[in-house]
Amino acid sequence: MQNYDLLIVGAGFAGLVVAERAASQLGMRSLVVELRDHIGGNAQDEYNEVGVLVHKYGPHYFRTNSPRIREYLSQFTEWHAVEYKILSWVEGRYWNFPINLNTFEQMIGRSSTSVEFEAWLEENKVPIENPANSEDVIVSQVGWDLYRKFFEGYTLKQWKRHPRDLDASVCGRIPIRTNRDDRYLREDFQALPKDGYHKLFERLVAAGGDKVEIRLGVNYRSVLPEVSFRHMVYTGPIDEYFNFQFGALPYRSLRFEPEHLSGEALKERQSVSGREGFWQPAMQVNYPNDEDYTRIVEIKHATGQQCANTTIVREFPDDYGPGKEPYYPIPAPDTALIYQQYAELAKSEANVSFIGRLATYRYYNMDQVVGMALAEFERLRVGLQR
Repeated sequence: MQNYDLLIVGAGFAGLVVAERAASQLGMRSLVVELRDHIGGNAQDEYNEVGVLVHKYGPHYFRTNSPRIREYLSQFTEWHAVEYKILSWVEGRYWNFPINLNTFEQMIGRSSTSVEFEAWLEENKVPIENPANSEDVIVSQVGWDLYRKFFEGYTLKQWKRHPRDLDASVCGRIPIRTNRDDRYLREDFQALPKDGYHKLFERLVAAGGDKVEIRLGVNYRSVLPEVSFRHMVYTGPIDEYFNFQFGALPYRSLRFEPEHLSGEALKERQSVSGREGFWQPAMQVNYPNDEDYTRIVEIKHATGQQCANTTIVREFPDDYGPGKEPYYPIPAPDTALIYQQYAELAKSEANVSFIGRLATYRYYNMDQVVGMALAEFERLRVGLQR
């Protein structure tokens, strides 16, 4: 029987942050068990066969407004500053997105002002005092035309549910601006780890020294008979932990189709991309309406990698099932009812912490997961030091 202070299920941000803190701050020993063959969870990045640094499970755009989280992670990485820019391909042309004054000028075909755009929005938006769903939250800000142009089709593809059947938070995460700020995200600090996410995770593990043991390609249930521990930190699917007692929680999955390009193929695209060595004019282009995929990502725009090749990735929403990854919890009233039953069971697990997206069945940004892990460690510190 091997003895540990913590058994941590999952080697993503949540699990590795708790393991590092427990080791560095308290000298505690953790066993981190990960089902995949790598650390880092969905934020894992790697160099592909043509030498391009890609995000294996879709783009991960780090950002935060928290100095505490930024300072903590800066122990393990330097940063490459990025202003994430995306476009939307609608009606045979690229549009500025999220919606801003530039988008409005594209729509009316001439120069304009924030005052004129604000007046147009006032005239076209639907008065809804308390938006109850994702359709409400967008039409109450921009009206039906812009909603149908940029939001309705994308949401239907991504979630396989109508926006009116999804929580307001789904589409409400996207900013609407009346100035020329065309950044995708709102947060003050927007950057990527200078050497990539994988290096950040390696340094997190190394900071724990011999107090952090990692086992990859292992289901945590298989180690239970051979280890003892004081506390478990569980970051996996909460319904799986409880053996699907109330049924399986629904998720949306994704399918990725990468395409590698170099040489003449890139030269032919330069008139479209506007930059030598790139295929498209922005890091991400949304395809809300006609195509089966929702977006094409060319992450080299964001990483700043100097490379003769490039890789674009078409992202197709997919049903979740055996052999597929649970990428997105579905924020809707019916799914919330199922999750609440599991959340009540979780409260009765005295020596288990449930943190992260899957364990709390909620979409969190990476900085929020790190913040959750830091907060959980502080809570555990009191109990574990007794």
